[in-house]
Parts: sequence; C-alpha cells; structure tokens
Amino acid sequence: MQKEIIISGFGGQGVLFAGQVVAYAAMDTGKEVTWIPSYGPEMRGGTANCTVVIADQEIGSPLVKHPPLVIALNLPSFDKYEALMQPGGTLVVNESMVDRGAKRDDINAIFIPANEIAEQIGDRKLTNMVAVGALLAALPEITVEMIEAALKAHLPERHQHLLPKNYEALRGGFECAKEQTAVAA
Repeated sequence: MQKEIIISGFGGQGVLFAGQVVAYAAMDTGKEVTWIPSYGPEMRGGTANCTVVIADQEIGSPLVKHPPLVIALNLPSFDKYEALMQPGGTLVVNESMVDRGAKRDDINAIFIPANEIAEQIGDRKLTNMVAVGALLAALPEITVEMIEAALKAHLPERHQHLLPKNYEALRGGFECAKEQTAVAA
C-alpha cells in the first residue's frame, strides 16, 4: 500500500499543519511516511502546499506528479491539481473558496463548505481540520481516531485546550464527505 496526498491552499490556512497531522497519524501507527512542505516567499497569503506519502514499505521517492488524493482549500489549488490528478482519484474541495464545479468526470470530487463548518464550530482556523476529516472518507488507512490521537500526541501543551474543537472539525468534515459519497453511490 502506498497513498500519495497533496494538500494545497493559501499560506495561513493551515495547509502544512494539516499535512503534518496526517503524516504523524500514519507514522504513529508504524507506517513509512514522507512530508514535504512547499510555500511561496510571501508565506501568509501566498501559495502553500505539502505532499504526504504513506506506505507499508520504504518509500522510493517522495515526489508526486499525479496525486490520487488532493485537498484544495482555494480556487488556485483546485485549478492546478484537478488537472494533475490520477483518474479515479479523490479531490476534496473547499467549496467556500471555489466558484465552479469539477471539469473532470473521471475523478471523485467532494465539495465541502469547510469555512462554514469551521465557523459553526467557532473558529475559522479549523478549516484545515474539516478538510482533513473529509479526506479520511477516501483514505480508509487513516481513521478519524488516528488523527485525533496524533493531534493529542503532537500538539504542544499550550494548544491542548484546542483539541475538542479540532476533533469536532475532523468529524464534521468526515460526516459531510460521507453524506456526499453515500448520495453518489
């Protein structure tokens, strides 16, 4: 098993942290993992993405040209990665920041109102965790509980009070994506 994931959005949306949490969840359960961040010189407000590769065996290359799994938190990310995805892949789209549907019909596009779900929980900064939760609907190798354990284990002590809302965001995204995939089936 090898799963390749790209998470992309604007700097400041928690893109790199989302990738780290997924990588930690896999690593903590004994999987081989790579995590590669990439961001523009502007940092906050510029483009940011990260690549996470999870495998049962040693990873030959951490580079991913045609990802099977993508989270696009904004329109530029959606435009870029929709075209690069493997046929049959899953693209989680933050429809709060995207004003069009998918152009391809050979991928599974899951549109979730990530910003709105995060705002209902009380913190727009949770948009990234909503999107990670939605991704888990297409990534059975990593469960919501595994992400929760990774957050608890790796979040600094000063941020531990944020765990309940992060858990709520994960579950909100997961449930939203599950509803969509059940309707599509």
